[in-house]
Amino acid sequence: MPATWLALTLLFVAPAPLPERWLYVIYSPAGVGLRTPTMLGAPFVVCTLARPWTRSGGGRPADND
Repeated sequence: MPATWLALTLLFVAPAPLPERWLYVIYSPAGVGLRTPTMLGAPFVVCTLARPWTRSGGGRPADND
Protein backbone atom coordinates (compact mmCIF):
# COMPACT_ATOMS: atom_id res chain seq x y z
CA MET A 1 0.00 0.00 0.00
CA PRO A 2 2.82 2.52 0.58
CA ALA A 3 3.93 1.94 -3.01
CA THR A 4 0.46 2.90 -4.23
CA TRP A 5 0.49 6.16 -2.27
CA LEU A 6 4.01 6.91 -3.48
CA ALA A 7 2.97 6.34 -7.10
CA LEU A 8 -0.11 8.54 -6.71
CA THR A 9 1.93 11.31 -5.10
CA LEU A 10 4.56 11.18 -7.84
CA LEU A 11 1.89 11.31 -10.54
CA PHE A 12 0.27 14.27 -8.82
CA VAL A 13 3.48 16.31 -8.76
CA ALA A 14 4.77 15.06 -12.13
CA PRO A 15 3.57 18.16 -14.06
CA ALA A 16 5.46 20.53 -11.73
CA PRO A 17 8.72 20.61 -13.75
CA LEU A 18 6.86 21.26 -17.02
CA PRO A 19 6.94 24.73 -18.57
CA GLU A 20 4.42 27.23 -17.17
CA ARG A 21 2.38 27.38 -20.39
CA TRP A 22 1.65 23.63 -20.24
CA LEU A 23 0.10 23.77 -16.79
CA TYR A 24 -3.13 25.28 -18.11
CA VAL A 25 -3.50 22.41 -20.57
CA ILE A 26 -2.88 19.79 -17.88
CA TYR A 27 -5.17 21.40 -15.31
CA SER A 28 -7.71 22.75 -17.80
CA PRO A 29 -11.41 22.14 -17.12
CA ALA A 30 -11.57 19.75 -20.07
CA GLY A 31 -8.59 17.74 -18.82
CA VAL A 32 -9.96 17.55 -15.31
CA GLY A 33 -13.40 16.75 -16.71
CA LEU A 34 -11.98 13.77 -18.59
CA ARG A 35 -9.80 12.49 -15.76
CA THR A 36 -12.42 12.70 -13.01
CA PRO A 37 -14.95 10.27 -14.55
CA THR A 38 -12.08 7.98 -15.47
CA MET A 39 -10.76 7.89 -11.89
CA LEU A 40 -14.26 7.32 -10.53
CA GLY A 41 -15.40 4.79 -13.12
CA ALA A 42 -12.29 2.78 -13.97
CA PRO A 43 -12.17 0.81 -10.69
CA PHE A 44 -15.70 -0.46 -11.26
CA VAL A 45 -14.92 -1.48 -14.83
CA VAL A 46 -11.70 -3.26 -13.82
CA CYS A 47 -13.39 -5.05 -10.89
CA THR A 48 -16.25 -6.17 -13.13
CA LEU A 49 -13.89 -7.48 -15.79
CA ALA A 50 -11.57 -9.15 -13.26
CA ARG A 51 -14.37 -10.75 -11.21
CA PRO A 52 -14.24 -14.19 -12.91
CA TRP A 53 -10.47 -14.34 -12.44
CA THR A 54 -10.75 -13.24 -8.81
CA ARG A 55 -13.52 -15.73 -8.02
CA SER A 56 -11.48 -18.56 -9.54
CA GLY A 57 -8.65 -17.91 -7.12
CA GLY A 58 -6.58 -15.55 -9.21
CA GLY A 59 -4.10 -18.17 -10.34
CA ARG A 60 -3.06 -19.13 -6.81
CA PRO A 61 -2.25 -22.77 -6.15
CA ALA A 62 -5.03 -24.62 -4.35
CA ASP A 63 -4.74 -25.17 -0.61
CA ASN A 64 -3.97 -28.79 0.19
CA ASP A 65 -5.03 -28.59 3.84
